[in-house]
Amino acid sequence: MIPFKERMRDFDKTLFLVTIAIFAVGLVFLLSATSIRGQDLNFSYVSKQISSAVLALILLVVIININYQRFLDAAWVLYALSVLALALLLVIGRARFGAQRWFAIGSFTIQPSEFLKIAFVLTLSAYISGKKWMMENAKNLVIPFLVCAVPFLLVILQPDLGTGLLLVPALLAMLYVGGANAKHLLTVTACGILFSPVFWQFLKDYQRQRLLVFMNPSIDPLGAGYTIIQSKIAVGSGGLFGKGWLAGTQNQLNFLPERHTDFIFSVVGEEWGFFGSAILLVLYFILIKRIFRIARLTSDLSGKLIATGIGTLFAFQVIINIGMTIGLMPVVGIPLILVSYGGSSLVATSIAVALVLNVGMRRSTF
Repeated sequence: MIPFKERMRDFDKTLFLVTIAIFAVGLVFLLSATSIRGQDLNFSYVSKQISSAVLALILLVVIININYQRFLDAAWVLYALSVLALALLLVIGRARFGAQRWFAIGSFTIQPSEFLKIAFVLTLSAYISGKKWMMENAKNLVIPFLVCAVPFLLVILQPDLGTGLLLVPALLAMLYVGGANAKHLLTVTACGILFSPVFWQFLKDYQRQRLLVFMNPSIDPLGAGYTIIQSKIAVGSGGLFGKGWLAGTQNQLNFLPERHTDFIFSVVGEEWGFFGSAILLVLYFILIKRIFRIARLTSDLSGKLIATGIGTLFAFQVIINIGMTIGLMPVVGIPLILVSYGGSSLVATSIAVALVLNVGMRRSTF
């Protein structure tokens, strides 16, 4: 048992503080995104987000005090429970905007796919570290790809294309770090790209429309293209320093849909401009860099894999979310971590950060 003071010596204070800083910035813009010009500020969403943050902080404290190897021991059980939850969701889940992604418990909702990402990373870490120095053998790639394929298909059926796609880069990054042959991974990736048009027929009509609108938003400016057009107007109108907090017209005059969830970066761009957006991007850069730093410094392969998987998930989630708000990527419904409104996303992100901190605190003990 490592003394608490010795464990805290390797506690990454920068990673913890930048996580808090991004969350605080998120609260500021959540308040703006949920308030309407000429009316009193609406604190209801902020209050709910803070309540979720309290739970997240409690879980973070608990998790960093439990050796992450314990979570790896339970990884397959957590994975099975996550897959079961995704399957049940298709039967008894709550539908919203044509998607069935949530369990409703009274006034609260839980989105299982957010927690699936953590179970996915833990399960892959447990499997790959158990096959140490054996991942160059192509046959050992079958299980990891199946571990990805099952939840991927269940999430796509909700439908939630964005979350499903996030699993793929995390899988490839973890396999590479785990010793898989780069040629095998490139071959699989190339095959996936070549056969991607086949999945077109499995997409919902609105998903197809989003992809078409991505290439040309003007084909449906009042329908599927409306949100991205308004988002680009909001970000572009912010200029260098923005219009000021609570002064964004696209936001405050209710032109921008989903501005408190998937499109909250549009509010940042409009009210804080390029300068403010760059500050937020720098905070994300520091967050992700610290995660990969822990992955690099950790001698234990399973810990290295956990940090790599979570760092990759975070990086792609930020890139895809911001990319879709400025029209560089299709709209796939991915929240901006620690900023977008949503209890499940916030708690799951905090658990992921706690696991990385956990790895960092024990990186020299293996």
